[in-house]
Amino acid sequence: MIERFNVLGVAMSAMNLRIATEAALEALRERRKGYVCVTGVHGVTVAQEDPAFRQILNVAFLNTTDGMPLVWLGRKAVGSFVDRVYGPDLMIELFEATRHTAFRHFLYGGAPGVAAELQSRLEARCPGTTICGSYCPPFRPLNTEEEAEFTALVRERRADIIWVGLSTPKQERFMAEYLPRLDTTLMIGVGAAFDFHSGRVKQAPRWVQRSGFEWLYRMCREPKRLARRYLVNNPLFLWRIAGQLLGWRKYPISDAPSL
Repeated sequence: MIERFNVLGVAMSAMNLRIATEAALEALRERRKGYVCVTGVHGVTVAQEDPAFRQILNVAFLNTTDGMPLVWLGRKAVGSFVDRVYGPDLMIELFEATRHTAFRHFLYGGAPGVAAELQSRLEARCPGTTICGSYCPPFRPLNTEEEAEFTALVRERRADIIWVGLSTPKQERFMAEYLPRLDTTLMIGVGAAFDFHSGRVKQAPRWVQRSGFEWLYRMCREPKRLARRYLVNNPLFLWRIAGQLLGWRKYPISDAPSL
């Protein structure tokens, strides 16, 4: 059973990359449907203002710690084994783990051309994996015709894992809505992993990722898109988590299942 810990009413999965990979493989073998949210400070902050989004996170198959602040909180609450489960890392681990198996991957998201480049790079990096298809969605909800086309494509290609490369909270909402409609087992939202692994955007060095300052690196590279997210959300998160740790405010979890 995977333990959960409470971060501002969001049920985070207490895990590391090895545990997350093993849990996903077990679900694939048993054909247990679920979606995986790779959640950082931004997702937890959005969940404070949107109860429906908070429920999406709380009922996920896995809600992993993507961000060192959540890792540090998990270690305090559960134990030292908790570590970062970063979307790009989880993607590579599962591709490596499914080499020369029957499991089939499908790529959903990215700007035009990104999924094709990502497929080429992943096949070169992880030979023996099967990427059975991809779909580049418009920058809006799918209409009825597009939804039918996408659903039929997933069924036709017999996809076991659908990797969703949108952004938070869009990708989590998409997975929660579409998983029941799709003939697949797992949907995993990995956000910027599509851009990183396709070579479109440069990743922060590993030491920056581990320091807790990846947000600053990314904001400096994409200030127009990310400045508000980090300059507003990060201080707000710190204020709220101080309230939880010091007992000023309670953030109960009312909708998370036990795993």
